[in-house]
Amino acid sequence: MLLLHINGSTIEKAETQREMKKAKTVVMGVKDRYSEWKSMVGVLYDWLANHNLVWPSLSCRWGPLLEQATYKNRHRLYLSEQTDGSVPNTLVVANVEVVKPRVAAAEHISQFNEESRSPFVKKYKTIIHPGEVNRIRELRQNSKIVATHTDSPEVFIWDLETQPNRQALLGAPTSRPDLVLTGHDDNAEYALAMCPTEPFVLSGGKDKYVVLWSIQDHIASLAAESGSNVKHSKSSQKATESPSVGPRGIFHGHTNTVEDVQFCPSSALEFCSVGDDSCLIFWDARVGSVPAAKVNKAHDGDIHCVDWNPHDINFILTGSADNTVKMFDRRKLNSEGVGSPVYKFEGHEAAILCVQWCPDKSSVFGSSAEDGFLNIWDHEKVGQTSGPHRASAPSGLFFRHAGHRDKVVDFHWNAFDPWTIVSVSDDCECTSGGGTLQVWRMIDLIYRPEKEVLAELDTYRTQILGSTP
Repeated sequence: MLLLHINGSTIEKAETQREMKKAKTVVMGVKDRYSEWKSMVGVLYDWLANHNLVWPSLSCRWGPLLEQATYKNRHRLYLSEQTDGSVPNTLVVANVEVVKPRVAAAEHISQFNEESRSPFVKKYKTIIHPGEVNRIRELRQNSKIVATHTDSPEVFIWDLETQPNRQALLGAPTSRPDLVLTGHDDNAEYALAMCPTEPFVLSGGKDKYVVLWSIQDHIASLAAESGSNVKHSKSSQKATESPSVGPRGIFHGHTNTVEDVQFCPSSALEFCSVGDDSCLIFWDARVGSVPAAKVNKAHDGDIHCVDWNPHDINFILTGSADNTVKMFDRRKLNSEGVGSPVYKFEGHEAAILCVQWCPDKSSVFGSSAEDGFLNIWDHEKVGQTSGPHRASAPSGLFFRHAGHRDKVVDFHWNAFDPWTIVSVSDDCECTSGGGTLQVWRMIDLIYRPEKEVLAELDTYRTQILGSTP
């Protein structure tokens, strides 16, 4: 103890050693958890492809279904590459083959190498992005058109079919966006959405604004160009030379950075937003630029993400730095815009980064977090205590994907391939600085109705239990 008071450098050294020991303990915990998960892959999953990424990806989104074959489907996939500056940041278009349900053998999906690239994921096109890609969103009416957020006030619109394929070499000029959306006064990094019913784009940023655009005219011109086989010039052009569109509306109500936005599934003029002010705000563009309803202190921390149920437009999910997911019912907000969540889901050990409703079942949703887990919940199961291990599990949680070794920064359900998910993690602390992309589908015995599953298992009783004397 006397030595610590005399020698300041010894104090610093001791602190460093404690931090290293703590980090080592965390890494060992992750390794043990991952090893246990990997040993169960053949039992828990109907399909899984593990793809090592050279660079971390901050966003991943499914594009269109390209081809259906006897045993597998081929899909487009969009993802980002966040580099260290030695090569440019890129927006990647890939083709992914997803094996159909009940086709892959358990032994096959279990035998993958974490440091290898999956043969089922193949890069199709590279676009050199002006800055790192923080968020990707596809246009529902034409999923070949996407919007991207970077560390700037602008939103970029890309036609990924007509964009030329580029080589990501140091010093290479950036690709030219098809359209630039202007209207923010400060950087807009993460909050981004595209409307499911109209070609509208929504964004939020550090300026505390929510900004709405219509890209109807631009979409029409792109369709005309594609029909006449007009190609983009491959010459060097800056992003600022792209055509630009100003906002249809700017909405004021947040008091801190807007972290996420989402359209109402049935309306292009109704939407919601969340931010670092811990507020959930509902907007209606038909009645002005002020909040239609506002839930103050919806969480006990910054709110990172929000999603609106496409099956029941009354339910909204929010995910926060307070490690919880909350579900709100917009019918239960009072005239002052105050409301309590229908339920608070507690099953993560770190900040929530992404929430999304399942397109195949209205009560199911997923949440990913900095703890490395991607949890699958069913709010209809909240309060159920029957079944093995149910009492000790967080209420509503029925599946936990533990295949990532660091924070799961993004995931996306596949609308064309039921119960199939793509997820990406930033594995810098566990690997040599890259990331991991996984395409996976849990075994259907987990989510199908219990009576139906038991009836099917009963037909295989002899095979499962072996012959009885």
